[in-house]
Order: sequence, then C-alpha cells, then structure tokens
Amino acid sequence: MPVKKKQPAAEVSDAAIEPEVETVAAIEPADLSWIEPKPGFKSGYAAVVGKPNAGKSTLINLFVGRKVTIVSPRPQTTRRRILGVMSTPDYQIVFVDTPGLHAPKHKLGQQMVDYAMHALPDADLVLWVCDASHTPGSEDRYIADALQREVKAPVILVLNKMDELPPEKVVPNTEAYLALLPPDAWMMVSATRGHNKEKLLDLILERLPEGPPYFPPDQLSNMSDRLFAAEVIREKALLNTYEEVPHGIAVVVEQWEDRPRNMLYIAATIYVERETHKSILIGDKGQKLKTIGQKARQELEFLLGRRLYLELWVKVRERWRDNPMMIRQLEPIE
Repeated sequence: MPVKKKQPAAEVSDAAIEPEVETVAAIEPADLSWIEPKPGFKSGYAAVVGKPNAGKSTLINLFVGRKVTIVSPRPQTTRRRILGVMSTPDYQIVFVDTPGLHAPKHKLGQQMVDYAMHALPDADLVLWVCDASHTPGSEDRYIADALQREVKAPVILVLNKMDELPPEKVVPNTEAYLALLPPDAWMMVSATRGHNKEKLLDLILERLPEGPPYFPPDQLSNMSDRLFAAEVIREKALLNTYEEVPHGIAVVVEQWEDRPRNMLYIAATIYVERETHKSILIGDKGQKLKTIGQKARQELEFLLGRRLYLELWVKVRERWRDNPMMIRQLEPIE
C-alpha cells in the first residue's frame, strides 16, 4: 500500500515555483566611510523601559521609521533583545527595546525581567515610557525604584497615550508620575499618532554623548531576517487569537530557502502549551492558521521586498515557559 504524504497544517502562497536561473552579481567593495563621522557626531544607547503594554515598541518603530519590533495589545509581547537603530549624518540613536517590567509568573518571565534590568546600567540614557491615560500603579512604582537604584544616566519620562488622556486628567496624572521619580526631562507623546515626536527627539539629542556610530547607517536592527520573520508570525498569532490563547506562543523558523525568481520559502512551527490552544490556532478546517499565515506573509513580503511561500505548523510543548532548556531553544533572549 502506498504511503500517503503528510500534508502541512497550512500553506500560504500566491505564486508557483519556476525553474532556477543562474545569475552572477558583481561584488562591490564595502563602504566603510561611516566609521569616521564628521566632528560633533553623537551616538549612544537609549534603553526604553516601562511596564507591559505602555507603548515601548510602538515608540521605537516610530523613531526608526520602520517596523523593527512587533506590537500587540497583549502585555509582555517583547521577549528578545531587540535594537532599533536611528541614523542620520549627525547622530545615531540605538534604542534598546526591553521586555516590560512585571512580577514574573514563570521562568521565561523572570528571564525577561532580568534582561530589562541588565540593560539599565550600561545605557547612555533611559526613556521611561508610561501610560499617561492611567494614574501610576504598583508596577510604575516598582520601575521608579529600580531606576533610582540602578541608573546613573539621564532619565527622560515619556508620558505616552496622550491622545487617550481626558483634559481634566492631564495635570493630576502628570504630577503623579513626576512624584515617583523626578526625571531629567519629560514629554507627553502619542506613539501611535506621532504627536510630539520631534520634541522628544530634541530632548534625547541634548543628552546623547558625542562618539562614533555603532552600526552602518543602513542597518535598522540587530535582528536577522529569519528571527524577524518568526516575530512577525508570533505577532499575527497573538493578534488573531487575542481572547483565546494566552502568552504561551513561540515561533521557530525551521527552513529558510531561496528559490528561483526571488522567491523565498519559509517553514515555521508555532509552539503552544496545550492541545486546546493548538486547536484554536488551527481553527475550523485550518481557517484560523490560514488567516495567520496570510497576514504574516503579506507583511513579510512588504518588509523583505520579495515574494514568499510560507508554510506553518502547530505543535504542543507543555509548560515550555518553565523549562530552561526549552526557553533556550524556542525563545532565547539574546
């Protein structure tokens, strides 16, 4: 009896694969002129900290001018060590997107908090991003204490979500955050709408030290395309299962293969902690997983500038967030 070939959980593609055509490209010498910038050039690391879902990643994407870190309404979306690089002929700011500081409930959460804390002492300046539409809570007080204890660099208080702040709450909410930690400077912004972006940038540049750039001017992040693809897939899974599947989602890109006519083949596995979560992610007749794959493919094609064939699988790894070995395999911070 012939053996049936196992079908993938989802295939997402709009184009057929055509025969390979060999091409030879000339190798241009590397341009290293950026290593020696003009006098007065400023550069430095800006650690972006705050409680989960305060808008840290949205703010970094706003400054970089392109999506370099994923965003969702879910807290604790950022897990990896992600840098967003903003470069001009006059300065380079390396934004360090840190996981939201919170009371961890599993080993992965503890690892995330540890990384966020370790990013503070070495930063040239710190952006403390708060949700100004609410008064400070226990997490904000915890962060304020940590900044006073760990940070010697200038701290800029970023009161985000000003567009959601009622006029009568502007003064009391602002004074409540300023009372927790008197910062070097503060600014009210809306990261989603870009309000006061330039004013906040001026505050950053005033405190940025002089020095050479750390990255080439065309590099926007420390994330490889492969890791970024895994993050985008995870974002779409979170966004499309917001009410149904908790944070226990990890994505691993298993295959990354160039194919003819600028086609890229990606096979990735989405890991969950329960069988019920697997069923939710796949959905009725695979429709949920197909939607996740379509949205991920569309965004990756736009960001990577090439056509994609994306294949997704879903597997269960029970309690992986409490298993240090699985954390290293599925969701390494570095």
